[in-house]
Amino acid sequence: MELGAILQYINLISGVLMILCILLQRRGASLGAGFGSSGELYTTRRGLDKNLFEATIFLAVIFVFSILGGLLFA
Repeated sequence: MELGAILQYINLISGVLMILCILLQRRGASLGAGFGSSGELYTTRRGLDKNLFEATIFLAVIFVFSILGGLLFA
């Protein structure tokens, strides 16, 4: 298997997992919270919410690097 094909699989898998992580996250502050309609504008993430947030960032980095690697090595 060549490197370009491996990077495509990594791109596909990380993209699907990133979409799932984004959809599983709780809804945060909405647009109305920015205009004062919500009492808590800044909240801290705890537990599973924090782990999903960090996993989303990790998968996004992998996704971007697999795209850049595919452009360089394809």
